Amino acid sequence: MKWITAIIKPFTLDDVREALGEAGVQGMTVTEVKGFGRQRGHTELYRGAEYVVDFLPKLKIELAVSDEQVELAVEAITRAARTGKVGDGKIFVSELEQVIRIRTQEVDADAL
Repeated sequence: MKWITAIIKPFTLDDVREALGEAGVQGMTVTEVKGFGRQRGHTELYRGAEYVVDFLPKLKIELAVSDEQVELAVEAITRAARTGKVGDGKIFVSELEQVIRIRTQEVDADAL
């Protein structure tokens, strides 16, 4: 089992959710986050004054998938979130040791 964490631009969420659904992924957690990478933020103008926006709004998507679903999920996220511009985001894949569904106490693949 794998734990996938993806940082994406907020406006790509609906496309990513739809693509993951088509790939067979059943659930995910989405969190609003702020951060920067190579973008290094940007400057904006507000009431005639220029100021720097250091942290940009992003979304963090987290999902647990079986080993068989990893490639499909990563491909779905990449295809749906990619604009070709700086700041499209990143995908992190890590090993997931154990999953337990609280309601039924199912474990591992059964709990996904």
